[in-house]
Amino acid sequence: MTMLPLLTSGGTDESPSRLRRLAGISIGLVYLCFPVLEIVTGEVTGDRALWGGAGLAVFVCLYVATVLSPRNFGDPTPMTYWLLGVTTLLGVGLAVVFGGGWLTLPIYMTVVYSMALRPRLSVAGVLAMVFTVVLVGLLKGNDPGGILVLVFQVLTLGVLFMGVRNTRMLVVRLRRAQEEVARLAASEERLRIARDLHDLLGHSLSLIVLKSELAGRLAENGSERAVAEIRDIEAVARQALVEVRDAVTGYRQRGLSGELDGARAALEAAGTRVTIRLAGTPPPGTLDELLGWAVREGVTNVIRHARATRCEIEVTTGEEAATLDIVDDGRGASPYGPGSGLTGLTERVRAAGGTVSAGPCATGFALRISVPRPAASHA
Repeated sequence: MTMLPLLTSGGTDESPSRLRRLAGISIGLVYLCFPVLEIVTGEVTGDRALWGGAGLAVFVCLYVATVLSPRNFGDPTPMTYWLLGVTTLLGVGLAVVFGGGWLTLPIYMTVVYSMALRPRLSVAGVLAMVFTVVLVGLLKGNDPGGILVLVFQVLTLGVLFMGVRNTRMLVVRLRRAQEEVARLAASEERLRIARDLHDLLGHSLSLIVLKSELAGRLAENGSERAVAEIRDIEAVARQALVEVRDAVTGYRQRGLSGELDGARAALEAAGTRVTIRLAGTPPPGTLDELLGWAVREGVTNVIRHARATRCEIEVTTGEEAATLDIVDDGRGASPYGPGSGLTGLTERVRAAGGTVSAGPCATGFALRISVPRPAASHA
Protein backbone atom coordinates (compact mmCIF):
# COMPACT_ATOMS: atom_id res chain seq x y z
CA MET A 1 0.00 0.00 0.00
CA THR A 2 2.91 2.38 -0.57
CA MET A 3 0.95 4.21 -3.27
CA LEU A 4 -1.76 5.30 -0.85
CA PRO A 5 -0.53 8.87 -0.17
CA LEU A 6 -0.23 9.61 -3.89
CA LEU A 7 -3.59 11.04 -4.90
CA THR A 8 -5.76 11.18 -1.82
CA SER A 9 -5.85 14.96 -1.43
CA GLY A 10 -9.33 16.39 -1.83
CA GLY A 11 -8.86 20.07 -1.08
CA THR A 12 -10.14 22.72 -3.40
CA ASP A 13 -6.94 24.75 -3.22
CA GLU A 14 -4.78 23.46 -6.06
CA SER A 15 -1.30 24.43 -4.84
CA PRO A 16 -1.36 22.48 -1.52
CA SER A 17 -3.04 19.59 -3.37
CA ARG A 18 -0.21 19.40 -5.89
CA LEU A 19 2.39 19.58 -3.13
CA ARG A 20 0.76 16.63 -1.39
CA ARG A 21 0.69 14.69 -4.66
CA LEU A 22 4.39 15.39 -5.22
CA ALA A 23 5.16 14.23 -1.68
CA GLY A 24 3.19 11.06 -2.35
CA ILE A 25 5.05 10.40 -5.60
CA SER A 26 8.35 10.12 -3.73
CA ILE A 27 6.82 7.25 -1.74
CA GLY A 28 4.85 5.68 -4.56
CA LEU A 29 7.83 5.43 -6.94
CA VAL A 30 9.32 2.74 -4.71
CA TYR A 31 8.16 0.13 -7.25
CA LEU A 32 10.73 1.55 -9.69
CA CYS A 33 13.48 -0.01 -7.62
CA PHE A 34 12.82 -3.37 -9.34
CA PRO A 35 13.58 -2.30 -12.94
CA VAL A 36 16.36 0.02 -11.72
CA LEU A 37 18.02 -2.83 -9.84
CA GLU A 38 18.00 -4.97 -12.98
CA ILE A 39 19.97 -2.26 -14.75
CA VAL A 40 22.32 -1.60 -11.83
CA THR A 41 23.05 -5.27 -11.10
CA GLY A 42 23.72 -6.07 -14.76
CA GLU A 43 20.71 -8.23 -15.49
CA VAL A 44 19.99 -5.78 -18.31
CA THR A 45 23.17 -4.64 -20.09
CA GLY A 46 24.45 -2.87 -23.17
CA ASP A 47 22.09 -1.08 -25.48
CA ARG A 48 19.12 -2.67 -23.75
CA ALA A 49 20.16 -1.05 -20.46
CA LEU A 50 20.62 2.32 -22.18
CA TRP A 51 17.28 2.24 -23.93
CA GLY A 52 15.56 0.77 -20.90
CA GLY A 53 16.88 3.51 -18.59
CA ALA A 54 15.87 6.22 -21.06
CA GLY A 55 12.41 4.69 -21.47
CA LEU A 56 11.99 4.40 -17.72
CA ALA A 57 12.94 8.07 -17.24
CA VAL A 58 10.42 9.15 -19.90
CA PHE A 59 7.77 6.93 -18.29
CA VAL A 60 8.33 8.58 -14.89
CA CYS A 61 8.09 12.08 -16.43
CA LEU A 62 4.86 11.20 -18.24
CA TYR A 63 3.45 9.59 -15.12
CA VAL A 64 4.18 12.64 -12.97
CA ALA A 65 2.73 14.93 -15.66
CA THR A 66 -0.41 12.80 -15.75
CA VAL A 67 -0.76 12.93 -11.97
CA LEU A 68 -0.43 16.71 -11.85
CA SER A 69 -2.28 17.60 -15.05
CA PRO A 70 -6.00 17.68 -14.07
CA ARG A 71 -7.38 20.15 -11.57
CA ASN A 72 -9.87 17.60 -10.27
CA PHE A 73 -9.46 13.88 -10.82
CA GLY A 74 -12.58 12.15 -12.05
CA ASP A 75 -13.22 14.84 -14.66
CA PRO A 76 -10.49 14.13 -17.25
CA THR A 77 -9.52 16.63 -19.92
CA PRO A 78 -8.35 15.82 -23.48
CA MET A 79 -4.79 16.38 -22.28
CA THR A 80 -5.35 13.77 -19.57
CA TYR A 81 -6.48 11.19 -22.12
CA TRP A 82 -3.48 11.97 -24.31
CA LEU A 83 -1.02 11.60 -21.42
CA LEU A 84 -2.72 8.39 -20.28
CA GLY A 85 -2.48 6.89 -23.76
CA VAL A 86 1.21 7.69 -24.24
CA THR A 87 2.12 6.60 -20.70
CA THR A 88 0.20 3.33 -21.12
CA LEU A 89 1.92 2.49 -24.40
CA LEU A 90 5.34 3.19 -22.92
CA GLY A 91 4.72 1.32 -19.65
CA VAL A 92 3.23 -1.75 -21.34
CA GLY A 93 5.95 -1.66 -24.00
CA LEU A 94 8.73 -1.69 -21.41
CA ALA A 95 7.03 -4.55 -19.56
CA VAL A 96 6.72 -6.58 -22.79
CA VAL A 97 10.33 -5.96 -23.81
CA PHE A 98 12.03 -6.56 -20.47
CA GLY A 99 9.61 -8.58 -18.30
CA GLY A 100 10.81 -9.41 -14.78
CA GLY A 101 10.79 -6.42 -12.44
CA TRP A 102 9.43 -4.22 -15.24
CA LEU A 103 6.03 -5.83 -14.68
CA THR A 104 5.57 -3.42 -11.78
CA LEU A 105 4.93 -0.56 -14.24
CA PRO A 106 1.27 -1.54 -14.84
CA ILE A 107 0.68 -0.88 -11.12
CA TYR A 108 1.23 2.83 -11.77
CA MET A 109 -1.24 2.81 -14.62
CA THR A 110 -3.79 1.08 -12.38
CA VAL A 111 -3.61 3.90 -9.82
CA VAL A 112 -3.94 6.63 -12.45
CA TYR A 113 -6.85 4.87 -14.20
CA SER A 114 -8.68 4.48 -10.89
CA MET A 115 -8.27 8.14 -9.94
CA ALA A 116 -8.49 9.92 -13.28
CA LEU A 117 -11.20 8.05 -15.18
CA ARG A 118 -14.90 7.47 -14.67
CA PRO A 119 -15.93 4.14 -13.07
CA ARG A 120 -16.52 2.09 -16.23
CA LEU A 121 -13.29 3.20 -17.86
CA SER A 122 -11.45 2.68 -14.57
CA VAL A 123 -12.64 -0.93 -14.31
CA ALA A 124 -11.72 -1.56 -17.95
CA GLY A 125 -8.26 -0.09 -17.39
CA VAL A 126 -7.63 -2.16 -14.25
CA LEU A 127 -8.70 -5.38 -15.97
CA ALA A 128 -6.48 -4.53 -18.92
CA MET A 129 -3.51 -4.16 -16.58
CA VAL A 130 -4.35 -7.52 -14.94
CA PHE A 131 -4.42 -9.14 -18.37
CA THR A 132 -1.10 -7.44 -19.26
CA VAL A 133 0.64 -8.65 -16.09
CA VAL A 134 -0.58 -12.24 -16.51
CA LEU A 135 0.12 -12.50 -20.25
CA VAL A 136 3.52 -10.81 -20.24
CA GLY A 137 4.55 -12.61 -17.06
CA LEU A 138 3.77 -16.02 -18.56
CA LEU A 139 5.45 -15.20 -21.87
CA LYS A 140 8.59 -13.96 -20.12
CA GLY A 141 8.73 -16.95 -17.78
CA ASN A 142 8.17 -15.04 -14.54
CA ASP A 143 7.54 -16.95 -11.35
CA PRO A 144 3.77 -17.75 -11.07
CA GLY A 145 3.81 -16.70 -7.41
CA GLY A 146 5.28 -13.33 -8.34
CA ILE A 147 2.69 -12.90 -11.08
CA LEU A 148 -0.08 -13.68 -8.59
CA VAL A 149 1.28 -11.08 -6.15
CA LEU A 150 1.36 -8.45 -8.88
CA VAL A 151 -2.20 -9.30 -9.95
CA PHE A 152 -3.33 -9.00 -6.34
CA GLN A 153 -1.67 -5.59 -6.02
CA VAL A 154 -3.22 -4.35 -9.26
CA LEU A 155 -6.72 -5.42 -8.17
CA THR A 156 -6.50 -4.17 -4.58
CA LEU A 157 -4.96 -0.82 -5.53
CA GLY A 158 -7.54 -0.41 -8.29
CA VAL A 159 -10.43 -0.98 -5.89
CA LEU A 160 -8.82 1.18 -3.20
CA PHE A 161 -8.23 4.20 -5.42
CA MET A 162 -11.62 3.94 -7.09
CA GLY A 163 -13.06 4.28 -3.61
CA VAL A 164 -10.76 7.24 -2.91
CA ARG A 165 -11.89 8.86 -6.16
CA ASN A 166 -15.57 8.38 -5.29
CA THR A 167 -15.02 9.89 -1.85
CA ARG A 168 -13.23 12.85 -3.32
CA MET A 169 -15.94 13.47 -5.91
CA LEU A 170 -18.57 13.36 -3.16
CA VAL A 171 -16.61 15.97 -1.20
CA VAL A 172 -16.41 18.19 -4.30
CA ARG A 173 -20.15 17.87 -4.91
CA LEU A 174 -20.88 18.59 -1.24
CA ARG A 175 -18.82 21.78 -1.30
CA ARG A 176 -20.53 22.90 -4.49
CA ALA A 177 -23.90 22.23 -2.87
CA GLN A 178 -22.87 24.25 0.20
CA GLU A 179 -21.83 27.15 -2.01
CA GLU A 180 -25.17 26.96 -3.81
CA VAL A 181 -27.05 26.92 -0.51
CA ALA A 182 -25.15 30.01 0.66
CA ARG A 183 -25.85 31.76 -2.66
CA LEU A 184 -29.55 30.93 -2.49
CA ALA A 185 -29.72 32.12 1.13
CA ALA A 186 -28.16 35.46 0.15
CA SER A 187 -30.53 35.74 -2.80
CA GLU A 188 -33.51 35.02 -0.57
CA GLU A 189 -32.36 37.67 1.90
CA ARG A 190 -32.08 40.23 -0.90
CA LEU A 191 -35.58 39.37 -2.07
CA ARG A 192 -36.93 39.74 1.47
CA ILE A 193 -35.32 43.17 1.84
CA ALA A 194 -36.68 44.18 -1.55
CA ARG A 195 -40.21 43.06 -0.55
CA ASP A 196 -40.00 44.93 2.74
CA LEU A 197 -38.80 48.12 1.08
CA HIS A 198 -41.50 47.79 -1.57
CA ASP A 199 -44.14 47.46 1.14
CA LEU A 200 -42.75 50.47 2.98
CA LEU A 201 -42.34 52.75 -0.01
CA GLY A 202 -45.09 51.60 -2.35
CA HIS A 203 -47.93 53.36 -0.58
CA SER A 204 -45.89 56.46 0.31
CA LEU A 205 -44.57 56.99 -3.21
CA SER A 206 -47.99 56.47 -4.75
CA LEU A 207 -49.44 59.05 -2.36
CA ILE A 208 -46.62 61.48 -3.17
CA VAL A 209 -47.31 61.12 -6.91
CA LEU A 210 -51.03 61.72 -6.49
CA LYS A 211 -50.56 64.72 -4.21
CA SER A 212 -47.92 66.16 -6.54
CA GLU A 213 -50.32 65.96 -9.48
CA LEU A 214 -53.06 67.56 -7.37
CA ALA A 215 -50.74 70.31 -6.15
CA GLY A 216 -49.70 71.02 -9.72
CA ARG A 217 -53.30 71.43 -10.89
CA LEU A 218 -54.18 73.59 -7.89
CA ALA A 219 -51.13 75.78 -8.50
CA GLU A 220 -52.17 76.28 -12.11
CA ASN A 221 -55.60 77.41 -10.93
CA GLY A 222 -54.07 79.71 -8.31
CA SER A 223 -55.71 77.84 -5.41
CA GLU A 224 -54.33 78.31 -1.92
CA ARG A 225 -54.80 74.56 -1.30
CA ALA A 226 -51.61 73.93 -3.35
CA VAL A 227 -49.48 75.05 -0.39
CA ALA A 228 -51.25 72.60 1.94
CA GLU A 229 -50.80 69.74 -0.54
CA ILE A 230 -47.09 70.50 -0.90
CA ARG A 231 -46.73 70.40 2.89
CA ASP A 232 -48.51 67.04 2.93
CA ILE A 233 -46.07 65.78 0.29
CA GLU A 234 -43.16 66.88 2.47
CA ALA A 235 -44.64 65.15 5.52
CA VAL A 236 -45.24 61.91 3.63
CA ALA A 237 -41.70 61.95 2.21
CA ARG A 238 -40.16 62.55 5.62
CA GLN A 239 -42.19 59.73 7.15
CA ALA A 240 -41.15 57.37 4.36
CA LEU A 241 -37.52 58.29 4.97
CA VAL A 242 -37.87 57.54 8.67
CA GLU A 243 -39.45 54.15 7.92
CA VAL A 244 -36.68 53.21 5.48
CA ARG A 245 -34.00 54.20 8.00
CA ASP A 246 -35.70 52.18 10.72
CA ALA A 247 -35.90 49.18 8.39
CA VAL A 248 -32.24 49.41 7.35
CA THR A 249 -31.20 49.86 10.98
CA GLY A 250 -33.13 46.72 11.84
CA TYR A 251 -31.26 44.77 9.15
CA ARG A 252 -27.85 46.06 10.19
CA GLN A 253 -28.31 45.91 13.95
CA ARG A 254 -29.75 42.57 14.88
CA GLY A 255 -27.88 42.50 18.17
CA LEU A 256 -25.48 39.88 19.47
CA SER A 257 -27.98 37.00 19.66
CA GLY A 258 -29.24 37.52 16.10
CA GLU A 259 -25.71 37.93 14.73
CA LEU A 260 -24.55 34.73 16.43
CA ASP A 261 -27.45 32.84 14.85
CA GLY A 262 -26.62 34.34 11.48
CA ALA A 263 -22.93 33.53 11.92
CA ARG A 264 -23.68 29.90 12.72
CA ALA A 265 -25.89 29.54 9.64
CA ALA A 266 -23.39 31.27 7.34
CA LEU A 267 -20.36 29.29 8.56
CA GLU A 268 -22.17 25.96 8.41
CA ALA A 269 -23.33 26.76 4.88
CA ALA A 270 -19.67 27.39 3.99
CA GLY A 271 -18.66 23.99 5.39
CA THR A 272 -17.06 25.30 8.60
CA ARG A 273 -17.72 23.66 11.97
CA VAL A 274 -18.79 26.25 14.54
CA THR A 275 -18.46 26.31 18.32
CA ILE A 276 -20.14 29.20 20.18
CA ARG A 277 -19.61 29.78 23.89
CA LEU A 278 -21.32 32.46 25.99
CA ALA A 279 -20.41 33.39 29.55
CA GLY A 280 -21.69 36.08 31.88
CA THR A 281 -24.79 38.25 31.82
CA PRO A 282 -26.37 39.61 28.62
CA PRO A 283 -24.64 42.86 27.56
CA PRO A 284 -26.58 46.15 27.65
CA GLY A 285 -28.04 47.70 24.51
CA THR A 286 -25.13 49.67 23.06
CA LEU A 287 -22.59 47.00 23.96
CA ASP A 288 -24.88 44.27 22.56
CA GLU A 289 -25.06 46.17 19.26
CA LEU A 290 -21.29 46.64 19.11
CA LEU A 291 -20.56 42.97 19.83
CA GLY A 292 -23.10 41.96 17.20
CA TRP A 293 -21.34 44.19 14.68
CA ALA A 294 -18.00 42.63 15.64
CA VAL A 295 -19.34 39.09 15.20
CA ARG A 296 -20.63 39.94 11.74
CA GLU A 297 -17.35 41.52 10.61
CA GLY A 298 -15.23 38.72 12.08
CA VAL A 299 -17.30 35.93 10.56
CA THR A 300 -17.35 37.70 7.19
CA ASN A 301 -13.54 37.66 7.21
CA VAL A 302 -13.50 33.95 8.10
CA ILE A 303 -15.80 33.08 5.21
CA ARG A 304 -14.09 35.32 2.66
CA HIS A 305 -10.43 34.79 3.50
CA ALA A 306 -9.72 31.95 5.92
CA ARG A 307 -10.96 28.82 4.10
CA ALA A 308 -11.26 27.40 7.59
CA THR A 309 -12.72 24.04 8.59
CA ARG A 310 -13.32 25.06 12.21
CA CYS A 311 -14.25 28.35 13.91
CA GLU A 312 -14.72 29.12 17.61
CA ILE A 313 -16.64 32.16 18.84
CA GLU A 314 -16.51 32.99 22.54
CA VAL A 315 -18.27 35.92 24.23
CA THR A 316 -17.54 36.72 27.87
CA THR A 317 -19.41 39.51 29.65
CA GLY A 318 -17.92 40.43 32.99
CA GLU A 319 -18.72 43.16 35.50
CA GLU A 320 -16.10 45.51 34.07
CA ALA A 321 -15.74 44.54 30.40
CA ALA A 322 -16.94 42.27 27.64
CA THR A 323 -14.62 40.30 25.36
CA LEU A 324 -15.19 38.60 22.03
CA ASP A 325 -12.79 36.00 20.59
CA ILE A 326 -13.13 34.58 17.08
CA VAL A 327 -10.49 31.95 16.26
CA ASP A 328 -10.34 29.82 13.11
CA ASP A 329 -7.92 27.23 11.76
CA GLY A 330 -7.67 28.84 8.32
CA ARG A 331 -4.91 30.82 6.74
CA GLY A 332 -6.51 34.28 6.93
CA ALA A 333 -5.66 36.94 4.37
CA SER A 334 -2.22 36.29 2.87
CA PRO A 335 -0.32 38.51 3.30
CA TYR A 336 -2.33 39.77 6.25
CA GLY A 337 -3.51 43.36 6.21
CA PRO A 338 -6.59 44.82 7.89
CA GLY A 339 -9.35 45.50 5.38
CA SER A 340 -11.98 48.19 5.45
CA GLY A 341 -14.29 46.01 7.57
CA LEU A 342 -11.76 45.50 10.39
CA THR A 343 -10.64 49.10 10.12
CA GLY A 344 -14.18 50.37 10.60
CA LEU A 345 -14.75 47.93 13.45
CA THR A 346 -11.55 49.08 15.15
CA GLU A 347 -12.69 52.70 14.96
CA ARG A 348 -16.05 51.86 16.53
CA VAL A 349 -14.49 49.77 19.30
CA ARG A 350 -11.93 52.47 20.14
CA ALA A 351 -14.69 55.07 20.22
CA ALA A 352 -16.32 52.92 22.93
CA GLY A 353 -13.03 52.78 24.87
CA GLY A 354 -12.17 49.23 23.80
CA THR A 355 -9.28 47.49 22.04
CA VAL A 356 -8.99 45.25 18.97
CA SER A 357 -6.25 42.75 18.16
CA ALA A 358 -6.24 40.66 14.99
CA GLY A 359 -3.66 38.56 13.23
CA PRO A 360 -2.24 35.08 12.61
CA CYS A 361 -1.94 32.76 15.60
CA ALA A 362 -0.66 29.25 16.27
CA THR A 363 -3.88 27.59 15.11
CA GLY A 364 -4.79 29.94 12.27
CA PHE A 365 -6.19 33.44 12.71
CA ALA A 366 -7.57 35.18 15.81
CA LEU A 367 -9.67 38.28 16.39
CA ARG A 368 -10.04 39.58 19.96
CA ILE A 369 -12.16 42.52 21.06
CA SER A 370 -12.38 43.92 24.57
CA VAL A 371 -14.89 46.66 25.42
CA PRO A 372 -15.61 48.12 28.89
CA ARG A 373 -19.19 47.95 30.10
CA PRO A 374 -21.05 51.27 30.29
CA ALA A 375 -20.91 52.74 33.81
CA ALA A 376 -24.70 52.59 34.24
CA SER A 377 -24.72 48.84 33.70
CA HIS A 378 -22.17 47.82 36.37
CA ALA A 379 -24.77 47.04 38.97
